Formats: sequence, C-alpha cells, structure tokens
Amino acid sequence: MATSHRRFCSNFNRGVFRKTNDSGRLIITTIMGIVFGYFVGVSFPFVSLTRFSLPSSLLSSSGSDNRHSGERSFPEDLGSGSTGLTPKVYVPTNPRGAESLPPGIVVSQSDLFLRRLWGEPSEDLKIKPKYLVTFTVGLSQKQNIDAAVKKFSQNFQILLFHYDGRTTEWDQFKWSKRAIHVSVRKQTKWWYAKRFLHPDIVAAYEYIFIWDEDLGVEHFNGDRYIKLVKKHGLEISQPGLEPNEGLTWQMTKRRGDREVHKDTEEKPGWCKDPRLPPCAAFVEIMAPVFSREAWRCVWHMIQNDLVHGWGLDFALRRCVEPAHQKIGVVDSQWIVHQVIPSLGSQGEAENGKAPWENVRERCRYEWGLFQDRLANADKNYLKQHGRN
Repeated sequence: MATSHRRFCSNFNRGVFRKTNDSGRLIITTIMGIVFGYFVGVSFPFVSLTRFSLPSSLLSSSGSDNRHSGERSFPEDLGSGSTGLTPKVYVPTNPRGAESLPPGIVVSQSDLFLRRLWGEPSEDLKIKPKYLVTFTVGLSQKQNIDAAVKKFSQNFQILLFHYDGRTTEWDQFKWSKRAIHVSVRKQTKWWYAKRFLHPDIVAAYEYIFIWDEDLGVEHFNGDRYIKLVKKHGLEISQPGLEPNEGLTWQMTKRRGDREVHKDTEEKPGWCKDPRLPPCAAFVEIMAPVFSREAWRCVWHMIQNDLVHGWGLDFALRRCVEPAHQKIGVVDSQWIVHQVIPSLGSQGEAENGKAPWENVRERCRYEWGLFQDRLANADKNYLKQHGRN
C-alpha cells in the first residue's frame, strides 16, 4: 500500500512539473514574439498610402460628386506634417501673417465672381466681369434700380447693399439672381464700402461704381461710359448731371457740347486755385466711379465712424496725380439726380426733429470732423518730417 502511494505521488509530481515546463515555454515564446514584433514595427515607421485609393462607387456615395474621384489617390506627402518633411519657410515679402507659406500657394487678393459647386473650377465662369457696380438700396426704389441695372452689360458685376433688410423680394427681377446681395439694416453706402469693398477684394475689377439709388439713367450706357473714361484718362469720374433742382456744384453740371470736362467756373471766392475743388479735381459722392488704382487709395481715406462720406469729395484729389487731369465729368453719358431722401427715413426722431433732419445734421457734423482729421493728419506729417 505504501509502495503504491509513493508511485502515485511520484507520477503526480512528474505530471505537474511537465505542465509547468509547458506553461513556461508558452510564456517565453509569447514574450519573444512580442519583442520580435516590436523591432519589426520600429523598422517600418509608417505605412505608405500613396497607392491606396477608394473605389469610385464608395466616393460617389459619400455625397461629393467629383468626376475625378475614382482616379485620384491620396497625396504622396500625406501626413508629412508629423514626419518632418514639410520645409521650414519664411518669406518676409509675403503678406503679413503669411510669411511661413511658400509664395506659390499665397493668394493675397480675391474677387466677387460667383462660382458653381460642381465641375472644373476653370470652367466656372463663362463671362468674367471686368467692372463692379454697387447700389445701396431700399425696396421702395426697386423699379429705379431695375432700370439702372439694365444699363449695364454682362461686363459688369452687380452688387446690392440693402439698408432695409429686404432681399428676397428682388428675385422678381431675372438679373437679381446673378447679382450679389449684402444686407445690413440702416447703414450707408460708405459704411458698406469700407467693410465689403477692400481693395484686395475688388482687385479683379478695372473700375468700381459706388452709386446712390435715386439716379435717372435714361441717357446712360455703362459700356460707352467706360470707353470715354479710358479715352480721356480719368481715374476718378462721374456722369454729368442734368440741371435740375438737385444740382449743387457747377463742376458736375452736364455740358452739351463735349464728351468730358475737367474744370469749371464757380461762384466768386469759391475757388482759390482754378485747379482745385470745387472748380477742378472734383466729383460728387452720389455717383463716383473709381479706377482700381484710385480706389486702393480712396478706401484707406474712408473713416470707419464717418458713415455719410461728406467731405470725401473734396479730398479725392489726393489719390491721383495730376488730379486736375485725372478727375472729370463725363458729359455725353449723363444722369438725373432725383433727390429722393429715402435713406433719411432710416433715421430716428429725436429732440423734436424728424428722422431725416437728424440724418442731415449728422452729415454736416461728419463733414466738419473729416476736415479736422485731415488737417491734423497733414500737420502731424509735416511736423514729423521737420517741415512747417
């Protein structure tokens, strides 16, 4: 009995030892496999995706209808930002803030061209407008604006600034669906111009029209106007005004015996120099037209808080040289100022005054502020440069 018990214990111990050795071998083998796999992984730090492409059927079902999607693969430098392959770039001549970009990818200017959501980008524009026409409008003047827009061909991009917040009603006009609409309530055209017509945004356009809404255009044609502006070398211009009760300055009065005029005679004492405003180098702010180069200067002179633009017309001469030759009035393409104070109704009644009276008071006040700022800027400039 004792012998049988010893044999059983011996066999049991050998079986346990054998199982323990098998478990140890399994653990050691597993550890070695993990270590081996780690070193293999280190040897191949990334998996190339350059030849990996998704089936066109999968891409088309994702909601993006790109006809070339089935042909393209991932970029060869995908993920290079984390692997150190992106070159370190510093180009001080790039626009401010873009110094770390290679010049070939920098796009410093834009445009207002309307583009499709599909197809080849290079085929988006059947016609690329050369000129930009802006009107600041309220719906009450829709018929007047409709007549005005029809005086401009497809060479002109139409942009409407809506001061009354009503835009969808303009869709009754076919041209409105091709126009650009910007709506901010109770603002003026110079407020819009300062914020939406930055020179780098409108750089694609040779000329920029910044017009009021109350202009009669029966005797005006946009393409003919541009031809005359180019012919006579006008950088800043306006159509002649048909004499009526809305005429303020002799300089902008239409003359029936010529294409263009650049100077005039005013009331005694109004012009200290015949080459200075309002006898020359002068147009009004109701219907100015700027060349691309002139607008780049004028935009910087517009003050953020002086929204009516009064006084700006006397300072436009600072943006072209010689001003008495490059600022003028186009007589053979003329308009009528209808003098409809529609924007005045956007004001508020205060201190016993009607809304339009408060708006007009603000206009005059801004004129004085602008003159003071310009005079002080001149004095400071001369002082900094040691000149009296």
